[in-house]
Amino acid sequence: MASKKTTAGSKIAEQKYILESGNELAAIAASQINYHVMGYYPITPSTQIAEYLDAMKANGIHDVKMVPADGEHGAAGICYGAATGGGRVFNATSANGLLFALEQLPVQSGTRFPMVLNVVNRTVSGPLDIKCDHSDIMMALNTGWIILMAHDPQMVYDLNVCALKVGEAEGVQLPVIVSSDGFFTSHQKKKIKMFADGQVVRDFLGTYKAKFTSLEPGKNPVTIGAHMNEDELTANHQQLVEAMEAARPVIKKVFEEYSKLSGRKYNPVETHNMKDAEIALFVSGSSYETACLVSDILRKEKKVKVGVVATTQIRPFPEKELQKALENVKILVVGDRQDSYSGMGGNFSTEIRSALKNDTKNKTIVLSRIYGLGGTEFSPDSATKMFEVGIKALKELKEKKKVNVKSYDYLEQYPGEKGFTPKPLFKPLTLESQKSNITVEMNPETNKLDVKGVNLRELTGKARRLAQGHGACNGCGIFSAINTFLKGLEGEVVLLVHTGCAMVVTTGYPYSSYRTTYVHNLFQNGAATLSGIVEMYHERKRRGEITGPEDPTFVMITGDGGHDIGMGPSIGAAIRNHKMIILEYDNEGYMNTGNQLSFSTPLGHRTSTSNVGKAQVGKQFQHKDVAQIFAACHIPYIFTGTESNPMDLIKKAAKAQWYSKNVGLAFGKLFIACPFNWKTPDNMGTRVIEAAVNSCFFPLYEVENGITNITYNPGDKKIDVSEWLGMMGKTKHLLKNNDDILDSFRKEVDRRWTRLNAMNDCDLL
Repeated sequence: MASKKTTAGSKIAEQKYILESGNELAAIAASQINYHVMGYYPITPSTQIAEYLDAMKANGIHDVKMVPADGEHGAAGICYGAATGGGRVFNATSANGLLFALEQLPVQSGTRFPMVLNVVNRTVSGPLDIKCDHSDIMMALNTGWIILMAHDPQMVYDLNVCALKVGEAEGVQLPVIVSSDGFFTSHQKKKIKMFADGQVVRDFLGTYKAKFTSLEPGKNPVTIGAHMNEDELTANHQQLVEAMEAARPVIKKVFEEYSKLSGRKYNPVETHNMKDAEIALFVSGSSYETACLVSDILRKEKKVKVGVVATTQIRPFPEKELQKALENVKILVVGDRQDSYSGMGGNFSTEIRSALKNDTKNKTIVLSRIYGLGGTEFSPDSATKMFEVGIKALKELKEKKKVNVKSYDYLEQYPGEKGFTPKPLFKPLTLESQKSNITVEMNPETNKLDVKGVNLRELTGKARRLAQGHGACNGCGIFSAINTFLKGLEGEVVLLVHTGCAMVVTTGYPYSSYRTTYVHNLFQNGAATLSGIVEMYHERKRRGEITGPEDPTFVMITGDGGHDIGMGPSIGAAIRNHKMIILEYDNEGYMNTGNQLSFSTPLGHRTSTSNVGKAQVGKQFQHKDVAQIFAACHIPYIFTGTESNPMDLIKKAAKAQWYSKNVGLAFGKLFIACPFNWKTPDNMGTRVIEAAVNSCFFPLYEVENGITNITYNPGDKKIDVSEWLGMMGKTKHLLKNNDDILDSFRKEVDRRWTRLNAMNDCDLL
């Protein structure tokens, strides 16, 4: 599109039309800005931003240093540290990821280091729901960050450019959140305009020069984040308020400058049909466009004076602008896509009421409606119902001089079926059905357990604690491996399952694939949660409140990279040595969120955040050895296992159960196939796993009471890692002109196998 002039006479920069989603546009804006650092951790629905940026990085489109974190808390720390270094910093997250990072947000605003964080709005669990509402972004209102909200994909692109200029402005120096609706905006493809040349964006922003940094110890040493007494802290917070107030005119100025550059004008408060409106509907995010459409229809068909108000600027809260927009409105219906559980509505309701209360001339009656929770679509019918609330209230006001319409209610809530109680599909497992002829005894001469009675044919008759009926992908190795492991456990079992593929595909309410007790918690706290369950069981048993013939076995199942974000609590449980089993299934990535790299992803492997291109070839660092990390915690039993060696796995399960009941924590790591993301045929899983074992990439061993024992040595069956890598589509690129990476990976596999053999040969405690 050729340049053209605005009414003010300045030129609009050359732009082009593209059809992209909100997440793609956030990534494009970030690449044009060419941030110094992005610290990130994947969470649906914001993950695509990092994926798109990484794909562009692999093809040499930008120079952003992308740092994969161990969790959102770690990502926030990476970003904060990078921001203190004087460069430009970017991140994206959603829902519980934002909450996990929340502790870090006031640290960054309180020390006044700008950056941009995209929050792609999603329901905060629990229960777990990955779709959109605003329960996450409202948690960030009091963190000291400027918050801007995009209503559509075009705004995602534009606000990402404007946000950095606002945050870096003299007198502001604050981090900024750009909020957009998950799936509705983040995944919606729309025809938008973007600057044809990224240099236009960089020229608009100018060069950032931090007043001080953490990287000049010789020239200008500084102390960042000093301890303060109450007087100093109060002064610090007052300065933060002043910075937020200083942001008000800056936001307007930046929006005005951007309109001259782009031809698109934004305001802190957006309005539609508000000049003569008697009834107004306030909504935010992607709902604004739908509300405007319905407002036009109602004005035309029913001749009612209705209008729409929305905020682009959430922090600092645009009080004066809202007072002006609503000065003649008789009834305002505030739509909140979250609830503060106060009986007064969500956060927007309470803040708008406060803003209007401060205007002594304003007589607007505010009604609150909670809508769109958990991704419920805000359809034209929904908007019409909202307007009808206001129309009914106005009629009552005019006829009776009093409004009897509820001031606070839920819109289109689903009350559930009266008297409905979920019914179990299976009868409870009997103790006898969960037993077999497996026996475990300690050998006093070797100080190791002897396992007897493992008969695969007989074990097929043992009850399945994890039933058929899950929704996993074809060929998924999770359930065959876990069920094989569970065959080695005798008696009753209590399972805790992290968020991940194993959880998501087995517990779609009101159904469950588990025939035994099941508890869910998020990646980052599963081990701590099971620790609490274990200790409560033993304490209630000690007090005589629980009686039974046998203690249950407590097992936590994690996977899909759960021992990145969840490693801390698991190590804590190991150090405390609770009587439980931690079982990790390793599929070499964050598969439940779309195959992003995890720390267990091997060097050079392709994922959606370790793309392959001319400037980058797969993951850039070696894989994490979780079993050896747990061995360093000196717990009584550690093992590795696969379904390709079922007898070996079942014997190890029996040992893990004995140690978890008699001594303390046991840890097991299962290597399982993910055909969908490994790009292998569905029926090849066991063969691929077997090749990984025979290449010694995934050796089978145990560490029992500190003594390492290799339980399977491939010997003459040993193959080169290239043979295993050649079986998977995600790694075939390593066999084509990438000899340096392949050689580095091979050397690391051989080094770890040699080290393990040395430990196996040394039986000293």
